Amino acid sequence: MPSPASAAPPVSEKQAWKALSALCVGLFITLLDQSLVAVTLPQITEDLGNSVNQAVWVSAGYLLTFAVPLLVTGRLGDRFGQRAVYLAGMVLFTLAAAACAFAPTIETLILARAVQGFGASLLNPQPLSVINRVFARNRRGAAMGVWSAVASSAGLFGPVIGGLLAGGAGWRWVFLLYLPLGLLSLTLVTLWVPRLPTGVGWIDLVSAVVSLVAVLGIVFTLQQGPDLGWPLWLWGVLAVGLLALVLFVRLQKRAERRGSDALVPPRLFRIGNFRFGTLSIATLGFTVYSVNLPVMMYLQLGVGLSAQTAGLLLLPTGIVSVTLAPAVGRLADRLAPGRISKIGFSSMITAVVLYVVLISQEVPFGWLVVPLVLMGVANAMCWSANAAISMRQLPTDLLGAGSGVYNTARQVGAVLGVAALGAAMQIGLQHTSFATAMGLSLALHAAVLVFGLAMVANFRDDRLASPPDRTGTAG
Repeated sequence: MPSPASAAPPVSEKQAWKALSALCVGLFITLLDQSLVAVTLPQITEDLGNSVNQAVWVSAGYLLTFAVPLLVTGRLGDRFGQRAVYLAGMVLFTLAAAACAFAPTIETLILARAVQGFGASLLNPQPLSVINRVFARNRRGAAMGVWSAVASSAGLFGPVIGGLLAGGAGWRWVFLLYLPLGLLSLTLVTLWVPRLPTGVGWIDLVSAVVSLVAVLGIVFTLQQGPDLGWPLWLWGVLAVGLLALVLFVRLQKRAERRGSDALVPPRLFRIGNFRFGTLSIATLGFTVYSVNLPVMMYLQLGVGLSAQTAGLLLLPTGIVSVTLAPAVGRLADRLAPGRISKIGFSSMITAVVLYVVLISQEVPFGWLVVPLVLMGVANAMCWSANAAISMRQLPTDLLGAGSGVYNTARQVGAVLGVAALGAAMQIGLQHTSFATAMGLSLALHAAVLVFGLAMVANFRDDRLASPPDRTGTAG
């Protein structure tokens, strides 16, 4: 019988916090990369003499190899240990970053980026699993607060850091930045993260391949559709992905009936808080990783600010989010995290609606500080509370699978958000003014967040749903 995630943790609380801080270094740089490198693409195109379409694959290749294997890499943590899988991923990520920094051609750079994305996919699900294994249940909210501050702020700070580095030292320094951070993470994880018992006997290779086909088909279509103009063959790719998804679900149900280890056990989704939390994190991914794009475009092309100045104006969101998230996490340990999540989603919807009104009406851009700060508050409340209530009820043997599913939902949501927003902006520009098109395109985010709010409204406070932690820690 697998031990519940509410069992006494295997290490002291001090050791648990050291482990989390070590893991968060890698979590931050892999998520930072998604928005940081995109800022450098024009400079890469000029330096390496490649086409714009080739430059797009510097980011697209990373995102694909990051998102597609997450269902599998989360389960690998259960099989081989979260510490070992994290270290393997960080080694790959760091070596690939060095290859990117010294890439002589665009082809070499794209290949190195694909390897880097796979390294990120290996390590990214592991911190969430470790949190639920090394922290006592009544301290996981605080730990989730730190995790959420790191995860959410990475996307918010990426354009700022990327713009400063690319505008100063050049694009290669973006990748050189990862080398000392990667070595730091490897050292700290080796020293501070404990080896935890593994609980899965084997990985279903057929299910793994089918899941890769499913996620690849869906993510590739969403990612490339707007750029390619949605040709007929691309709809065929989507159809293959959806059929593979149906087959994957059937394989998981069959494995469960036979009593074998499913890659993504269906019983995960019979845990209500996890089911609703996974759907709601997809809406957060949809919003957070793309909401700044029309705001940045409006500030640069509508108001006439430089890219660096516009990026600095977005700092309040990241600063407020990072500052508040740990406190919100601690609050989730004492209050109902579901209630905090509802307030957070409501606040984020309000912030996005304010963006829509202020930008489309071309109100003086200084007023944007109001939704920028409110977005930071909402970001802090949503991420930590959502993760805390979604993961707390999972038994130990499902933590890796649950983390993989949760992170996949976030990444697929992010890809869908960028694709949908691009289409909305393009349609808007054909029928209205630039400012109005940028503002109204954000109404799409508000609608998606309303769905997210409906999901978190179904949360059942996990203090009522499962017994409190037994006391006692091991040194």
